[in-house]
Amino acid sequence: MPLISQFYGILIYIYKELNYKHHIPHFHAKYAEYEGVFDFKANLIEGELPSKQRKFVEAWTLIHEDELNAAWVAWNESGEAIKIEGLR
Repeated sequence: MPLISQFYGILIYIYKELNYKHHIPHFHAKYAEYEGVFDFKANLIEGELPSKQRKFVEAWTLIHEDELNAAWVAWNESGEAIKIEGLR
């Protein structure tokens, strides 16, 4: 589960999921004791984040949707972890 991005104290991880628990490409966003699982359209599919951090993650996701798809494919097919720029 490589760290692929970080911004404003939020850590973004992509997981290789053998059984595809969530059945769609997704990432995990962690902030303090919170964790949310998001699809690449910025929908929260599991967990929770504080409102402010959730909005940051949603904005970041929409900006980097194509890069997230590329990172998902690279990680799940070859194990290559692609870094994605955080919000500024």
